[in-house]
Amino acid sequence: MVTRLSNYFVRTLREDPADAEAISHKLLVRAGYIRRQAPGIFAWLPLGLRVKGKLENIIREEMAAAGAFEVHFPALLPRDMYEATGRWEEYGDALFRLHDRKGADYLLAPTHEEAFTLMVKDLYSSYKDLPLTIYQIQDKYRDEARPRAGLLRGREFTMKDAYSFDSSDEGLDASYQAQRDAYERIFQRLGIEYAIVQADAGAMGGSRSEEFLHPTAIGEDTYVRSAGGYAANVEAFATLAPEPRSIEGLPEPVIYDSPNTPTIETLVAHTNAVLDGDYTAADTLKNVVLALTHLDGTREVVIVGIPGDREVDEKRAEVAFAPAEVEQATDADFAKNPLLVKGYIGPWTAQGTLLGEESATNIRYFLDPRVVDGTTWITGANIDEKHVHSLVAGRDFAADGIVEIASVREGDEAPDGSGPVTLQRGMEIGHVFQLGRKYAESLGLKVLDENGKLTTVTMGSYGIGVTRILAVLAELNHDDRGLIWPESIAPFDVQVVATGRDALAFELAEEVAAALEGAGREVLIDDRAGKVSPGVKFGDAELLGVPHIIIVGRGAADREVEVWDRRTGVKTPMPVAEALAQFGA
Repeated sequence: MVTRLSNYFVRTLREDPADAEAISHKLLVRAGYIRRQAPGIFAWLPLGLRVKGKLENIIREEMAAAGAFEVHFPALLPRDMYEATGRWEEYGDALFRLHDRKGADYLLAPTHEEAFTLMVKDLYSSYKDLPLTIYQIQDKYRDEARPRAGLLRGREFTMKDAYSFDSSDEGLDASYQAQRDAYERIFQRLGIEYAIVQADAGAMGGSRSEEFLHPTAIGEDTYVRSAGGYAANVEAFATLAPEPRSIEGLPEPVIYDSPNTPTIETLVAHTNAVLDGDYTAADTLKNVVLALTHLDGTREVVIVGIPGDREVDEKRAEVAFAPAEVEQATDADFAKNPLLVKGYIGPWTAQGTLLGEESATNIRYFLDPRVVDGTTWITGANIDEKHVHSLVAGRDFAADGIVEIASVREGDEAPDGSGPVTLQRGMEIGHVFQLGRKYAESLGLKVLDENGKLTTVTMGSYGIGVTRILAVLAELNHDDRGLIWPESIAPFDVQVVATGRDALAFELAEEVAAALEGAGREVLIDDRAGKVSPGVKFGDAELLGVPHIIIVGRGAADREVEVWDRRTGVKTPMPVAEALAQFGA
């Protein structure tokens, strides 16, 4: 059926929405694809649903080719299954929690590992039933602290999440590779550039974890690549620690006055003046005080020593101390720990300051991987307005553990020895995990093996952000006048635009639209008459983004039209028959 713009449920806007930053957000709202309902929550209008549906169908085709079966779970789920895996608390404030009228706890699912696992547990009992991969395309809900950029980071979003179930690790490897290959085919069909990088599994758990990132300046992820082929999200980047050095013969530490030097910059300048040296920030040890809020609500202060020329990367800190929430220590935290001398903190032990008197503080002290035995540092003396130089790691201080919270920089060595890395910004569009047996063990998913003994099933998890990909495609396919959709997901194949006031033009436009529809094309006809000018019609056609437009106007009497390629901008006059032949009619 030909769709008529005269009665279609769409309204275009000439101005950008006031709250929109990303190009995709601006254009999808202006072209009438989505409408804001609340921060990070959008309604889908007919045009948006058509594009979203075509995108989902491409995903369905590749899932079927990979041997996966589609299911559909509710978004509203009971607390107990998430309680069994620990994620009711682990998700923290990101989880939408609610009660029914009887007071029972429910949630709006952020992911569905538990539901998938319990479904398979309910229906399958033998290794002969496996391998199995099932998936759904479903809305997810996460209470993002800062929803932004329209569909790129929302609180309600659509995902394709697939889960594989195998009776052996070798089977998991095969299922994982099948999904990984399917993702590559999906992104290639959509024309989206991507990089596959090592990633941290986060709250999902599991071992092998890879992200599909689309390189873009508006991406929220930073990833690293080396010329030798290494690629990883910065959260998963492992610092290549130097070899330990000999401690023998190194000078003893010396405490010296350092008034008004609470920052690394002031400390370096003062130390060079006092010690007549040529020190840099890399010679200093910066001791960062963090506050961890654990799942049970308890708050813990920890200290991390990192080279002074590095900053703290908040995402790496979150990964290092997950599932606890991490933030910079507050004045209240310092007030509760009076031995912490702000601006002059040095290495610490669980019994108290290394250089000061002992007291049972129970503050854990961690170090960056670069702080290896035998390295010498300038750092705080845990005494107001005093620092210490020639403090040697492994001789004068130690730590409760090694953590990675320092920023990654261009030129850092890749951990696999493949050379220095470069940094790029990217947007996560897919993620594949080898979950292993975490969820199966928590929920008791076992099957009988070849010997009749119960064995725990091993799982994989594979997610694609459907609505995020749609926004990425809008970011990639537009010009300064509007959207230009790829043919594979465009809401219509052809838009026919009838212009002028001559009834003959409108009659020919109807004839063209009917012929195209008869040839199996999806057609949108701008049949608006009256006071709708050609300029308005052309402006709307540019905004909507249908890739091919046929203009019927002044040449109607001679049965001539213009075929407008929206991507190249070229308008080519030709006879109606020739124009129809281009589209198989």
